[in-house]
Amino acid sequence: MGSAANLCSVLSESQRIINAHSRHFLALSVLFILPLSFFLSVYPAIQNIISQFSTRGSKTLLSRTSYQDDPSNLFTTNSIILSLLVSLFTITFSTFALGSITYSVIHGFYGRPVKLWSSIKSAFTSFFPLLITGSFVEIIFLGVLLPFVLLLFFVINGIQLPGFEINVSSPYFIVFLVILGVVLVFVLLHLQLKWILAQVIVVAESSWGLEPLRRSDYLMKRMKGVALSMVLFFGFFSGLLVIASSFPWEGLHVGNIDSAWKIWPFVVRIVVTSALQMVLQLYNIAAFAVLYMDCKAVHGELVLEIAEEFAGDYVSLPFDDGKTPHFVSVAYI
Repeated sequence: MGSAANLCSVLSESQRIINAHSRHFLALSVLFILPLSFFLSVYPAIQNIISQFSTRGSKTLLSRTSYQDDPSNLFTTNSIILSLLVSLFTITFSTFALGSITYSVIHGFYGRPVKLWSSIKSAFTSFFPLLITGSFVEIIFLGVLLPFVLLLFFVINGIQLPGFEINVSSPYFIVFLVILGVVLVFVLLHLQLKWILAQVIVVAESSWGLEPLRRSDYLMKRMKGVALSMVLFFGFFSGLLVIASSFPWEGLHVGNIDSAWKIWPFVVRIVVTSALQMVLQLYNIAAFAVLYMDCKAVHGELVLEIAEEFAGDYVSLPFDDGKTPHFVSVAYI
């Protein structure tokens, strides 16, 4: 490409594509991201209300259930059910959002028509391939993490290796654990950066399983620094929003839940954090789709695709913004 990709260029290109099809991406965000953002924002409050309800207890309710001997079981059961629902809800809507938005960004990058129904269809088509590929990644991560967890478990439970005496309180052992933890983090981070485009590849190239991991590893050569800056950027702001939405709200209690003047600040906070999370997640998905295109350009693949599709050395990629078309020139490196 004319210049090396970086965080600013990726975000700029993502913004250009989103702005060019603003109503389309707004519709997808409202369909798939906003419900998830709202649910995750209100989830801590729901947990707080369940906890208060369980703590105060209703003797009438408990007397009619099998939890009357141990009221805490009611809270535990409700928390488990709620956590399972949150996990299912999160996986479903995040996968739909990833499939539909990635499809739209790639088509918008090429200047092709971006249609809402086609994007929704892509979300359903790529749903199970995305789940399968994500499962492979999680299994591999678990395989890397398991030996460390087992070692820690054995040490904590006082299981000694033959011929060795392990003193848990020894500073040498603590340093060893710290070093081991740092190595583990670097290994997991390295694998994440290698395979960070795997889900985009599932949507863009209609592959699944281990093939997107191999393909992502190839495309990410010389681009891991850009991917790391993107992970840190979106991770930082996502963390801020999670902290903001999970921060305890003192005015929200079971006893005064009908007091509107005490609830409206809480509602405003939920609405604001949900909207910000929706925008951040939209740009997160779009940015990695753009990174995928940049990686293809670095490896000399994009120019071949453009030549085949448009049969020209310099190709105008219209973004329907009513302004000067953008020109992309790709050269082998």
